Order: sequence, then C-alpha cells, then structure tokens
Amino acid sequence: MKSSSDYDIIVIGAGHAGCEAALAAARMGLSTAIFTMSLDTIGQMSCNPAIGGLAKSHLVKEIDALGGEMAKITDMAGIQFKTLNKSKGPAVWATRVQADRALYRKHMREALEAQDGLDIKQESIEEILVEGGRVRGLKTTPLKSPLTKREFREVYGSDLHIYNTKAVIVATGTFLNGLIHIGLENFPAGRIGEPPSINLSKSLHSLGFRIGRLKTGTPPRLYAKSIDFSVMEIQKGDVPPPPMSLFTKEITNPQLPCFMTYTNALTHKTILDNLDHSPLYSGVIKGIGPRYCPSIEDKIVRFKEKTRHQIFLEPEGLDSDEYYANGISTSLPREVQTKMVQSIKGLEGVKINKYGYAIEYDFVYPTQLKPTLETKIVEGLFLAGQINGTSGYEEAAAQGLIAGINASLKLKKKAPFVLGRQEAYIGVLIDDLVTKGTQEPYRMFTSRAEYRLLLRQDNADLRLLEKGHELGLINEQQYNSFLNKKAAIESEIRRIKSTRVKPHVINPILDKLGGSPVKEDASLYQLLKRPEVRYADIAEATPSGNGISQDVKEQVEIQTKYTGYIQRQAEQADKFRKFEEKIIPDGFVYKGINGLSKEIVEKLEEVRPLSLGQAGRIPGVTPAAISLLMIAVTRITKRS
Repeated sequence: MKSSSDYDIIVIGAGHAGCEAALAAARMGLSTAIFTMSLDTIGQMSCNPAIGGLAKSHLVKEIDALGGEMAKITDMAGIQFKTLNKSKGPAVWATRVQADRALYRKHMREALEAQDGLDIKQESIEEILVEGGRVRGLKTTPLKSPLTKREFREVYGSDLHIYNTKAVIVATGTFLNGLIHIGLENFPAGRIGEPPSINLSKSLHSLGFRIGRLKTGTPPRLYAKSIDFSVMEIQKGDVPPPPMSLFTKEITNPQLPCFMTYTNALTHKTILDNLDHSPLYSGVIKGIGPRYCPSIEDKIVRFKEKTRHQIFLEPEGLDSDEYYANGISTSLPREVQTKMVQSIKGLEGVKINKYGYAIEYDFVYPTQLKPTLETKIVEGLFLAGQINGTSGYEEAAAQGLIAGINASLKLKKKAPFVLGRQEAYIGVLIDDLVTKGTQEPYRMFTSRAEYRLLLRQDNADLRLLEKGHELGLINEQQYNSFLNKKAAIESEIRRIKSTRVKPHVINPILDKLGGSPVKEDASLYQLLKRPEVRYADIAEATPSGNGISQDVKEQVEIQTKYTGYIQRQAEQADKFRKFEEKIIPDGFVYKGINGLSKEIVEKLEEVRPLSLGQAGRIPGVTPAAISLLMIAVTRITKRS
C-alpha cells in the first residue's frame, strides 16, 4: 500500500505556475501533492487584478488549448473584458480581462480541490532531498497548519516530516528569501503579510544552483468611496464580453468600468523631493527591477521630459471596496505615498487601504534548465515561474503547465514535450529563458516572436489543441468540438472559393464600402481578400454562409486576407525547423574544436544546446562559430 507521504510529483507553491503544474500532473494520472504557505492564497493575484494583455493573452490562450486552467478561471472571475489593438492586424490582437481577485482565488482553489489524484498541503518546505544527483523527497515543517506542533509531532514523529517523491516542481514566486521595502523600512516576507521561504533558498544554493536577485513592486490600493470618479475618463469593456477560454459559452458576471487619470507637476515634484527616502535610489535595493513595468519613481527620473503619466484605476472585485492604482507602483514611505496620491486629479481626498511596496527575491539563472524546465544539476527537479526570472501571471502559468507535463512524461518514460519558437509563444518564452537567460524580470512581448503572424491568439486551438488531446489534457468532447470547427473552416473556405457572384449583385455592396466595382464575375474568396471587404459583406451577397459560428467566420476572414503573408512566414518557419532538427548529441565536447574561442566554449557548455538552431541563439555565439560547430557535429554523427 502506498504511503500517504509518497507522491509521484510534488509541487512547491500554489500560485499561477504551481496550480497549472499540479493540475496537469494529476490530470495525466500521476499522484500529486501541492504545497502552499496558506490555503487562503491559492491562485492569489499578488499584483494587478488582470489577466492577459499584449502578448500575454497569447500565452493564456495557448495554455487553454493545451488543457490548462487559467483561461477558464479568468472567465469565471472576469468583470471587464476588452480586445486590444483591434484596429491593427490580427497578429497583435490581445484580450485583457479585469478579474475579481476573490473570485479568481475561490474558483482556482475549487479546481484544485475537485481534481482527483491531487492533495493540497499547508506546510513549509525546509529542504529538497537529493541522492545520487536525483530528487528523492522533501523535508517539511508545519506552517499555519491545521495541526499544532505537538499534534504534528504525534502524527509524524518529529517537527520535520519527509515526503518521498520522484519529481519536484518548484514554483515559489517571490517567496524565495523575499524582502519587502516601504521607504527605508524593510522586513522579510514573500508577499505582504506572508512569511518568506528562507530555508528552501538555502537548499537550492547548497545543491549548486547559481542564484541572483530581482525586484518587483506594487502600487497602493485605494478606498473606492474616497475616489472622485466624475473627473476621470471612463474605460468600458467590450459588449458582448469576449471570453478568454475556448470552452466558455457565456460570461455571466456583472461588468464594471475602469477609470483613467494622470500624474501632474505636483506629483512629480513630490516624488523628486523624496528620492533620498526611496530604497531604490538610496541604494538599499540591490535587485534588478522590471524595465518594462517601472516604478513611478523610475518613470519620473528616466522620463523627465514627460509632464504626466497615465494611471488606470482598476476594481479589485464586485464586492471589494478597493481600487488598484495601475501605473504608480512605488516603494516610497507611507506618508510620501499619501501626499503623492492625493496630488492626482480625482484622488485629492483619497484614503489608502494598502500602501505600495517593493520586494526583492531570489531567482535561479534559467540557463541552468533544459527546455523541459528540468534542471541540469538535479534530475527530477523542475523550476517554473518567477523563480526562473520571469514577471507576470501568464508567463508563470505557461511554465507551470510545461513543467507539470514534462515531469509527468519523464515518470512515464515518454518523450519530452518541447514547443518550438515557430509553434507557440510558450516556445518563445522558454527558449529565451533557457538559451539566452535573463538579468532582469522577463516579460513577454509580441516583438519577441519571429513568427507572430503564425502565432496569433485567435488560432491557438488550431496550433495546439491536438497536442493537448494527445497529452490527455483535452477530453473527447472538447476534441470533437475542435474537429467540427476545423472542418467548418475548411468547408467554408472551399465554398467561398467556388462561389462566384455577378457584378450587379456585388457592386452595390462594394460601392457602399468605397471599393472599386468589378466588371465580371468574381469569387467570394477574391472579394474577401480586398482590405475593405469583411466576411459580413460577402455573407450579404450570398446568405448561405450565415449559419456558421462567429469564430469560424473570423478564421475564414483572417486566413483569406492574410494567406500570402501566412504562407511566406510558414516557409520561413519550415527553414527554421530544419535547422532545429540538426541535433547536437548528448555529452558533446566543445573544448578542442579548432577556431572556437574560450568564451564561446564556456557559453556552449553552460547552455548545452540541444540543436544547432538553439546554439545559434545563444548571445555571443557567432555565425562563424556555428559553421565550425556544424562541421564538428556532422563528423561525430557520421562516426556513430
């Protein structure tokens, strides 16, 4: 009989990475436990109450297509849905959802509690146990446990307990050796009001991992009834709300607006006059902060020419009395924060419910990971989320899902699951981390993806859902629905290619759209390729296409209008794929290859690239070095 202390996979941390990892592992049939510092903060949105946005919604929709949970929970908790960049091309369309923070936590906890094969533990991790270079278990101690220390000793025989396991996924967020700063005051914490994980950080260090220090921050939360919304710009969501998940039929929550205001000269003066009290500018904070999401102190210092900065006031939830002040993340002293916030239009009499703060935390340099997110140093040990140097819920959840999948596949002795840069934003994210590493909190952007016209948010299911089904994370009903959608798209494209309309039918429609008339019969496909023509316009000409769903219509329109560009990028991706298929053998020796500098050899040995393609993306590895490497690899391959 299996001991209650034995699990196939243990996940440390129940944030966005940990939840996805644990659910994936359990759904793939592995006995799984997830450990958290507090049951009340499972799925906590530590910073802004929103999911998605530019490039980030691509990640969420890819998680969804692979069978992950984030998009579904977002739709259950969403209180404002908005499609960004709709006036631009579909490659940069993005969905952003304001979420009810409490509802998100509630629904994610319920998903974990309902999952067969998954246990939730509220204990602190003291040490990762390794034997012969492989994970064998964890040593824990109670923390806010339902058991008292005496009861814990009676059950387990000591203050410490050992859990045996075959794989561990560490997804600790900002908790590793976390240190919070408010002004020149600082104190250990993983999040405000929650203790940090000190011993786990020491354990990773003792195992030989190279560890760095990063910093992030959060703005003050404001009391809703003290805000004058009447002088601010209202920001409404889309009607009807566009769901984040493929599997959501309808959004049922009431929808709330956001509001926008701005900093001003007095705000900027207040900040500049108090920089000597800022831990960021007085040298107290050593960790590197996020370049693309700077604190308000950073914005004022770095962009002195700007007379104002946007602030978005975002509701924390349907029943919450708090608004999140997006745009003024700060670690200034409390009294300075009050003065700064009250200098802003609409916030003159505002009350601050929670003050902003900065947090420093440990991270593991991600070049110490394989593309599966398993560490190179310890077999069976996987890392996911902010511990790998990333920033954002979406980046964390994507890594958690991939770590959970790969830990499960490893124990099942199946081939690893690695997405290429040409297949998914998730592939871009992980390849960037393990190949290039990071010195600052990594955030996903559309500009990071070379094949972004192929990797649109609208076609995440067409790219990845079949893979999710093969992994066992997409059920038969979901898969059959996908097959029907795919068949409907193909059928409708065939129909509009074969259906021709006469000039007297289509020209009145083209005239209304400001398009030039046709002089002879034209196919609906040819007409839809015109920039001014939408699918609804050709449906007006031939109503027989009106019975298909909206998402099918969208795909038909995108695939028709951008067919040339998509085909060209697909050809580029195919060339890229061929280079990725030039595998570098395990244990390949770089030292001694004529022409490779010592520096390049060191870079190659650190990353241990799987292919020549990956080797070529390592910073500092030149095209000339890749040519020499190709010759050496070819020579070795021929011998074997």
